[in-house]
Amino acid sequence: MPRPVSKRRLLLFASGDFAFNLYWQSVMLFLLFYYTEALELPMAVAATTYMVASLWDGIANFAAGVWVDRKRSGRGYGPLLTVGSLPLALSFTLAYLPPPTTAGWGVAAVFVGHLLFRTAYAAVNVPYLAMSARVSPDAGDRAFVAGMRMLFGTGAAVLVALSTVPVGRWLTGTEDAARAYLGAAVLFAVAGTLILLLVGATYRDAALAHRPSPPSLRGALTSLARNRAFVALNAAMMAMIVGVTVLNKSVLYYFKYLIGNEGAGQLALASMGIVSAAAVPLWMLLGRAIGLRASWLSAAGAAMGALALFGLVDVHGAGAMQLFLIAVQVAIVGLNFVFWAMLPNTIEYGERATGLHVEGTVFGLAALLQRVAIGIATAILGWSFSSAGFVANVEQSAATLSGMRATVALVPLLFLALSCAAMLSNPLGRRVSPG
Repeated sequence: MPRPVSKRRLLLFASGDFAFNLYWQSVMLFLLFYYTEALELPMAVAATTYMVASLWDGIANFAAGVWVDRKRSGRGYGPLLTVGSLPLALSFTLAYLPPPTTAGWGVAAVFVGHLLFRTAYAAVNVPYLAMSARVSPDAGDRAFVAGMRMLFGTGAAVLVALSTVPVGRWLTGTEDAARAYLGAAVLFAVAGTLILLLVGATYRDAALAHRPSPPSLRGALTSLARNRAFVALNAAMMAMIVGVTVLNKSVLYYFKYLIGNEGAGQLALASMGIVSAAAVPLWMLLGRAIGLRASWLSAAGAAMGALALFGLVDVHGAGAMQLFLIAVQVAIVGLNFVFWAMLPNTIEYGERATGLHVEGTVFGLAALLQRVAIGIATAILGWSFSSAGFVANVEQSAATLSGMRATVALVPLLFLALSCAAMLSNPLGRRVSPG
């Protein structure tokens, strides 16, 4: 029998998600807004740049996952975190470095910085994700790690949402938006580096069962294609990510242009993070009580109900919009928890179904599909806003505002419904819930 892994070691490992989310939440919540509002890039250009970088991110994640499956060193992936933490920090800072011009060469510089960050993030984050399947042989421990990672991640989300603009301005001593974002990026990079150095230096693989030699790439992909649990879970995840990303990326634009209070939008993002931290333990308990698949359907149903109400009621008050976003965020937390708690279980399901143990490729391909979904969502948001006539930093017409609002309400509702259809075909039901 393998020795139990202490909660202290599990918590220390999960704290790595705080570091990763300093980077990830900044890119998800602010980078597109930084492009259009601080650098004043056209929305279609900014969204296309973001989409291409996200697709490249997916390819880089998949390549990292394939490599992970072929790594069999005694200490596992810990050294990768320590070695990769500094390039990750430098590339993140470069992604927020204002170009000397926003003409062709300036846009190219922005794009290259974004690509470098995505590449470095994949090289460090995918091994960390694979470590979550090795940190303990117990499914309950892995579900605990998934929940704690979400708590650390939501803590980072709150910090990023609240501090990016005001702390960036304080650090740089200027009201210039581009320099303020850069100052915040430097602070997040320093903090993220220190945490990842600690996690990488202290991580050890648990005493797991013997791992067979990795299959060929073709064999791994064939195994995953035959893994019904993996296919259904990731189809549900992609649909969910498209809907959630469109909603989240629209928050700052909605508050700035439809409500006229950009600061309230930053507070809304922070409030969403705070409620996420409170909701994670509740979803962990619900997952144990009714199973992960039922938890997904419950969370998606709740979010769809809130979106349907939002579509029927024209929301113009900051307080009402914040309450709506908080309600939807509670459900989104449940969806994210189910995905990360269920994904390691698809490895075991696939091994039973196909006879092949595919680990790194699972996380790499899942990350690829996630980034594809994020790219699709960003394109939908950017092109929809652009087709409605959106131009940054000017008063929008009534038709433009109506088009922006329709995108926020209808796209998430549609894709969450698609996620439920995919999850209903998932064979991982209550019988393999955590615990």
